[in-house]
Amino acid sequence: MATLKEQQRMADYLGMDISGFQMMYVQRKGDKFFIRNNDQGWCIFFNTGKGCTVHPAKPRTCRAWPFFRGNLMDESSFEMAREYCPGIDPDTDFEEFVRLGVKYLQEHGLGQELEDDAGNALRTSDIA
Repeated sequence: MATLKEQQRMADYLGMDISGFQMMYVQRKGDKFFIRNNDQGWCIFFNTGKGCTVHPAKPRTCRAWPFFRGNLMDESSFEMAREYCPGIDPDTDFEEFVRLGVKYLQEHGLGQELEDDAGNALRTSDIA
């Protein structure tokens, strides 16, 4: 998910105009915009061994990982993320993960109610 503002920031970072950036890197689904995936199903900006190639300009959703709404609301989603994400302490339980996640999102301005073209992945207003 990438808002128009985030797309513009990435386009600027890559030295592109927004229309060229969108044609090359963005897929629209309904009224939402998503960064395309490569043939392996990974984000097109992910480079194995190097990580995110637009890291300084990456969207909020990417900056928030692994503290997505699904991982904060559903313990089985959290368990799956903990299994595959090396950044999650394997000894952290779900309740602690939620507490740390909401705190992280709030401290970094990522958990606030977002623009109209943003998704729900970072909405925290109803998470205890």
